[in-house]
Amino acid sequence: MDVAIIKYNSGNVQSVLYAMERLGVNAKLTDDVEEIKKADKVIFPGQGEASSAMKYLRERKLDQLIKELKQPFFGICLGQQLLCEYSEENDTTCLGVFPIKVKKFPPLDKVPHVGWNNLQELKSPLLNGLDETDYVYYVHSYFAEIHPEYTIASTHYLEDFSALLHKDNYYAMQAHPEKSSLSGQKILTNFLNL
Repeated sequence: MDVAIIKYNSGNVQSVLYAMERLGVNAKLTDDVEEIKKADKVIFPGQGEASSAMKYLRERKLDQLIKELKQPFFGICLGQQLLCEYSEENDTTCLGVFPIKVKKFPPLDKVPHVGWNNLQELKSPLLNGLDETDYVYYVHSYFAEIHPEYTIASTHYLEDFSALLHKDNYYAMQAHPEKSSLSGQKILTNFLNL
């Protein structure tokens, strides 16, 4: 299986590569348009700041490419946020795959949200083998709002937010599956099996 991990000037890429290795997949880190186009699966991880990440994507025409891909696509953390329409982080217009706004958690003394939380209202093959007793690991200050159609799991931290999203071939997760022990491994395995 040919898995491309999109390189776009954001952190946390190495841990996703290691997670793929643990699952027996030799993934390739790349920002090459042709390599990404021909991959069987595409992963879009990230930690960082929305506007500089979008600038990098636009400069390399990856913003247009991402919206045209037809293979299973998985955005992680900042990758989920960038798939949304708009982020309050530095007033950033994002990719618009999901018609959802990304907002900042309000109380400054409780941000960022760091730690383990369970998933609620799971509804997707991406979450096969998981239930509401399973926990995933979060590190974030911004979150995607709940959408009645595209939210496939939620988490509560100060308020409910979209833990996972799905639309067509696009899947996205706010938590870090690569750091979420067996729960995260199941989610990554389910994605690879889509």
